[in-house]
Amino acid sequence: MTGLASAFRTLAVIAAAGLLAVTGAVAAPAPPASAAPEPKAPREFVALSSVDRTIVQEMRYTTAHNFVGEPIDGYRQPLCILTRPAAEALHRAQVRLLARGYTLKVYDCYRPQRAVDHFVRWAKDLEDERMKEEFYPLVAKSRLFTDGYIAEKSGHSRGSTVDLTIVRLPAVPTRAYVPGEALTECYGPREERFPDNSVDMGTGYDCFDTRSHTDDPRIQGAQRANRQLLKGVLAEQGFVNLPEEWWHFTFKTEPFPGTFFDFPVARRSVAGH
Repeated sequence: MTGLASAFRTLAVIAAAGLLAVTGAVAAPAPPASAAPEPKAPREFVALSSVDRTIVQEMRYTTAHNFVGEPIDGYRQPLCILTRPAAEALHRAQVRLLARGYTLKVYDCYRPQRAVDHFVRWAKDLEDERMKEEFYPLVAKSRLFTDGYIAEKSGHSRGSTVDLTIVRLPAVPTRAYVPGEALTECYGPREERFPDNSVDMGTGYDCFDTRSHTDDPRIQGAQRANRQLLKGVLAEQGFVNLPEEWWHFTFKTEPFPGTFFDFPVARRSVAGH
């Protein structure tokens, strides 16, 4: 009997060990940590359309028609988001332009830091020059940082900087860009550049060329007058032009002068504001 009892005890130990081994083998993994929620805009940010529905929006970075050649990270929807003071100042400028038979058109507004990071990665990839013929035909891609066309931070990420132009009314929509279509220099004659319903500013938007400098002496006549009209009507409302880009303006009393945001460009980012 003693031997039989000993055998039973041995079998029990073996069975227990096997049960523990099996239990360990099939134990359910720990539940994955929940993904961090997408950041939202502070309450000081609004969709421009909630302040002024008449300003035309042609948000280039949601499309492939830009100097990178593909939609840019962080642009979920073709939506202009700005701080409320900047949006209200644009509305006041728009009222004055509408009375003269024009409308503003925005190309880019708030820009998330992840989009700026996308630009930086692209600029470091010297092999990717798919949009060179249109946007930077005379600039070596290796010089985009040195010449100031690309930087690791952008005033757009503070929410009070906007890229825009003027369109004569009635505004006929600009045709869609077809990826792979033939490209022409952004500083060429208006009839040869990619079509844009903007008045003639002498170059296209995002043209990496010194002819994009607001007061470049080669820009004369109606082109210069159009740039001065844009600059003047925005200056009256507190915007300051970047001299190297006729389209780039910053509201000088911006509420976040030292903060660079990274919430996505999407309606839900400003929902309820």
